[in-house]
Amino acid sequence: MKMDKQIKIMPCLDMQNGRVVKGVHFVDIRDAGDPVECAKAYCQAGADELALLDITATVENRSTMLEVVRKVAEAATVPFTVGGGISDVASAAAVLEAGADKISTSSAAFRKPEIIQEMVSKFGPEKVTVAIDVDINKSLPSGYEVYIDGGRTATGADAIEWARKVDGFGVPVILPTSKAGDGAKTGYDLPVVKAMAKVCSAEIVASGGAGKLEHFYDAVEAGASILLAASVFHFHIIDIPELKDYLRSRGLNVK
Repeated sequence: MKMDKQIKIMPCLDMQNGRVVKGVHFVDIRDAGDPVECAKAYCQAGADELALLDITATVENRSTMLEVVRKVAEAATVPFTVGGGISDVASAAAVLEAGADKISTSSAAFRKPEIIQEMVSKFGPEKVTVAIDVDINKSLPSGYEVYIDGGRTATGADAIEWARKVDGFGVPVILPTSKAGDGAKTGYDLPVVKAMAKVCSAEIVASGGAGKLEHFYDAVEAGASILLAASVFHFHIIDIPELKDYLRSRGLNVK
């Protein structure tokens, strides 16, 4: 990991029923506020990008809430990525037309990898992020398995092998989230970040598990260049200016 690479901070708004929520290990969901107010606050605090994930869209078999996307687009002053319920080119186009800068696809991309190619050729690679939910499975070569449907369904597929395949489609950002780390504040799943950074030319997002300042630095050391977090930001355990100051003090290039 080259330390001169610019590091981006990306708060994540997990959405359910039009509200920002946060869970632990993808369950035990609690309310964390209004998406538009959260987006405004994060932009003012110095976020470099935002992620908006409609966490139940896929399992409820519906598309993303476009009205929320529109409102956040009006309020946000930084690029934002929307995921959840994006199952094909048409649903991706609707989200981009509603004002999102990028889309993120996970379950649909895994079920039909050709969707990734279609989206890249239709919208350009810079608009497409592929998210990969992972959990530990010692029987697989990398020790990590791909999960889909909001972390509910095990696939039997090796997560690092899938990341390598995704990278081959020219996607510039891959967003792995560790089910074991999600919301637990025990640190990012560094072996996942490290393994994906090793086999992919895409930027790797560290997601799931940040609890203290050191965790963010550790993720950069492992190969991440985009640092995503939710709980620590929503509940003011760590604020973005404080995090950026800390990362600068450790010699990292942040805005």
